[in-house]
Amino acid sequence: MSVDSALCSALDEVVGNVIEPAAAAVDASGDFPRESIDALAKAGFLGLLSAPEFGGSGGTLGDAAEAVRSVASVCGSTAMVLTMHYAAVSVLERFADDDTRTAIATGMHLSTLAFSEVGSRSHFWAPVGTAVRGDGDTVLLDSRKSWVTSAGHADSYVWSSRALEAEGPMTLWHVPAAAEGLGVAGSFDGLGLRGNSSAPMTADRLVVPASAMLGTDGQGLDLALESALPTFLVLNAAFSVGLMRSLIAAAGTHLAGSRLEHLDQSLAEQPEQRRAYARLLTLVDGAALFLDDTLGALAAGRADAMLRVLQVKAVAAEAASEVADGVMRLCGGSAFRKELGIERRFRDSLAARVMAPTTEALHDFVGRAAFGQPLL
Repeated sequence: MSVDSALCSALDEVVGNVIEPAAAAVDASGDFPRESIDALAKAGFLGLLSAPEFGGSGGTLGDAAEAVRSVASVCGSTAMVLTMHYAAVSVLERFADDDTRTAIATGMHLSTLAFSEVGSRSHFWAPVGTAVRGDGDTVLLDSRKSWVTSAGHADSYVWSSRALEAEGPMTLWHVPAAAEGLGVAGSFDGLGLRGNSSAPMTADRLVVPASAMLGTDGQGLDLALESALPTFLVLNAAFSVGLMRSLIAAAGTHLAGSRLEHLDQSLAEQPEQRRAYARLLTLVDGAALFLDDTLGALAAGRADAMLRVLQVKAVAAEAASEVADGVMRLCGGSAFRKELGIERRFRDSLAARVMAPTTEALHDFVGRAAFGQPLL
């Protein structure tokens, strides 16, 4: 990390002493990882990307990727909450008022994205929810959001709607959790990422001041593509890499420590298992290197930076699913025991490939970019 070593040490302490011990219980109960998020906030990680003048760390996207990768190695649910917070902050840091930016920077404010809608599903770029003028200097929002990470637990939401009056396809709003007309429309009982509270939300004539608009009317898609989407795609890849690192480490421990007594050899000494492990390790290292190259391309302003951003989530998500399945096979019956945490990570690994934009959508984006065609 480019931030100071004290923050790096703090991350190790929070991950090892708070997040990892709570991970199995968060998964079993499906409860939001409040203790883990509070510990990250206290240690300065909600304000990692915030400007120093507001009390933040002034960290880079690479710093955020390292934080997400470390957290994901022990708890996928907490890592996804952190990922979505950073994606929201990438917009709020540009357009939110000073009080909000200070609250985020000092660890007092958790935010998230609210893009995906029931009517347009994973096509986040095509909201069907509306925004209309209300009384005085207010705006009324009406939407049915299908999946909102940290629903009911975030302090605010970066909310999308159709444009208020402009020609653009989307406008973004900063919606506080206490806004009149905002509701959580269900609970989340998922296969994986069980504690990330990815529940549906509704806006029923939700009242916000006109000043809650982020950027200009109709500019929301541009903002999403410039800030929120790159942050989300890169950090989602970091999430997958963190999961894979922990899975391959568990597989290595299992193969080295399990013995075939009749042969007086470990499983690691068996050619078939050794080859399978090597193939999975190569997948993990390849995805990690692709993530590092993407971060390097962004930092250097390389011409292929956006192409890498569009590729990185798909590369890492598909690798994570394959690695998780391979580790389950390598570790056999042992992997099905919950105390090892392998089956939990296997379930968590399946989420990234179907989170919008899905792997299929990203492949289409990459093809469009490669041929010089518009993304949308």
